[in-house]
Amino acid sequence: MDLEWLSNLDWFVNYGPYGLFLLAFIEAVFFLVPPDVMLLPLAIASPPLSLVYALITTTGSVLGGLLGYFLGRRAGRPLLLRFASSSRIKQLEGLFAKYGAWAVATAALTPIPYKVFTIGAGIFRVRLLHFTIASVAGRGLRFGMEALLVMVLGERATDFFYKDFEWLTIAIALAAVVVALIVGKRKQ
Repeated sequence: MDLEWLSNLDWFVNYGPYGLFLLAFIEAVFFLVPPDVMLLPLAIASPPLSLVYALITTTGSVLGGLLGYFLGRRAGRPLLLRFASSSRIKQLEGLFAKYGAWAVATAALTPIPYKVFTIGAGIFRVRLLHFTIASVAGRGLRFGMEALLVMVLGERATDFFYKDFEWLTIAIALAAVVVALIVGKRKQ
């Protein structure tokens, strides 16, 4: 099967919101280009539709994440080995054992490769409901923040995304980790 067309983002752009949905969907499973590279220009071109674009991106990403989850449950470790080394898989297994859906939420929010965590969540048997909630929360927060920043900053948002957005998502993810640690301590 020839997948060269996927490397051309113009193909996705030509289909507007449908292309955005498809890009977000396949990025959550195997594609390397994050949907942010299409979400941001669409939102900047039409700030009043920013939240709609964020919702489309979140929906596509979460549905793609669910496909990754089910692929992980079915295909297991051999599929994950395509994306990560054995030592990285052991680290992931430890993360999932300790943090479960919190690990998914962190990956959904940050530049950490979400696809590795969608597949890993299936392999390591994170509860489907918890996985879905974490994905919706993490992806929704990430893409929603992007949309809101575009609505507030307009074209100046581009500078912010290139300079500071990664740090903002990392700070929020760290806050989520702290909350997970506190919740984990209370359960003990």
